Amino acid sequence: MSELLKIKTLGALKKSKYESQSIKDEMRTNLIESIKNKKKVFEGVMGFEDTVIPDLERAILSRHNILLLGLRGQAKTRLARLMINLLDEYIPVVEGSEINDDPLNPISHFAKELIEEKGDKTPISWLHRSERYVEKLATPDVSVADLIGDIDPIKAATLKLSYADERVIHFGLVPRSHRCLFVINELPDLQARIQVSLFNILQEGDMQIRGFKLRLPLDIEFVFTANPEDYTNRGSIITPLKDRVESQILTHYPTSIEIGKTITAQEARLSQEQSDKVIVPEVLKNILERIAIAARQSEYIDEKSGVSARLTIAAYENLVSTAERRMILNGEKQTTARLTDFWGVIPAITGKVELVYEGEQEGPLGVAVSLIDEAIQHEFDEYFPNPEENDDEQGNYSYRTLSEWFATGKQVELGNDISQKTYIKSLENVPGLKRLATKSVDKIQEKEIPVYMELILFGLSGYNIIQKEIINKKVTFGDELSDFLGDLDDDDFFS
Repeated sequence: MSELLKIKTLGALKKSKYESQSIKDEMRTNLIESIKNKKKVFEGVMGFEDTVIPDLERAILSRHNILLLGLRGQAKTRLARLMINLLDEYIPVVEGSEINDDPLNPISHFAKELIEEKGDKTPISWLHRSERYVEKLATPDVSVADLIGDIDPIKAATLKLSYADERVIHFGLVPRSHRCLFVINELPDLQARIQVSLFNILQEGDMQIRGFKLRLPLDIEFVFTANPEDYTNRGSIITPLKDRVESQILTHYPTSIEIGKTITAQEARLSQEQSDKVIVPEVLKNILERIAIAARQSEYIDEKSGVSARLTIAAYENLVSTAERRMILNGEKQTTARLTDFWGVIPAITGKVELVYEGEQEGPLGVAVSLIDEAIQHEFDEYFPNPEENDDEQGNYSYRTLSEWFATGKQVELGNDISQKTYIKSLENVPGLKRLATKSVDKIQEKEIPVYMELILFGLSGYNIIQKEIINKKVTFGDELSDFLGDLDDDDFFS
């Protein structure tokens, strides 16, 4: 390739025996090479290895234009952007061409005229693959002129040409994407009459500008993205356009907690200092992913809207920052994230979900808290036996010691900003709590023991064995009956 880049004229390009190919053939050739060499094209996209990516590869091998259809946050745009890895590193273009004319196969009036005038001395330049990616967000204000082009009256006047002359045309994004990967995001947002303008380009390669028909055999790989919800709420992809897009590929959310955790860890923007100073136990990472799963199944949230993977990414960043803030307030050098730190995760949830009517009645805060509670309860059930079914006389998994301690009127208060030392001491005051955590969880690390002790308290409150109360960002665990009796004096009790 370094030798090719030294070529600066059409004559030298011909002598090099360079062979041009269409962008679809180019991508197909490079994909075949990547598959043979076991090279990952879609690096960093997790969970699609057996579903979306094989479909995408089949579409590319078939030389198809592609529609990626899926809910928000399903890596549709990322997949499209990674497709530039299938382009040749450099391709030759006629120098000065607005539409990346191939020196060996020019299509514009400018390039044809220049080659006719200069012949083998026609200057060429080399276009890097990074410059062959064009992305447009479809919005209602996009016009035909934006995408296809328009007559430029100033150019016509300057060159003293009629409006029927090709040279007075100002090319839009599509013709300027000749020999490129062209992506239109959120296709249904494009007005129907604008979608119609793409028909001939997709099928025949020609286009019309204000009644002037221009035959340009454009060579473009089209990739469209769309959300199924858009078909009913904001707009639709008109049927003739869908018919011209050969492959429609469905994307999806992570199919397991492990895949979700991998994506979250990869995408979260954390500094090295944060990673070093804030320890996040796996149990908390599991809960974060369970929040997203609970949200996708919640009756309060519009399932057609979807719950983006950005929820867990933002939530993870907030979780770390909540623990980091507490660490700074208490002058500590290192800390471990806790369940009470999930209070700081709520803002990352409320902005990422679309509530239905029942959810609006419940309120964003109420919905977020219920999702967190549900996720915590699921994780509790993964590690500890059901308190309603457990009655182990040996005491290995018995909750009796804990419930009896709380029944005496004792409480555990866990403030959001209390120091690590105070936090651990508050939990260790509960007899049998540490033993229950260490006996139930395999290979538990010392720094993670308090988190599992806290998980037991949250889990028992979910089963109404003990009471949980949140006031002023403090979580208090106690016994509801003992609190009630404690509030009564003797006269009240016997009256």
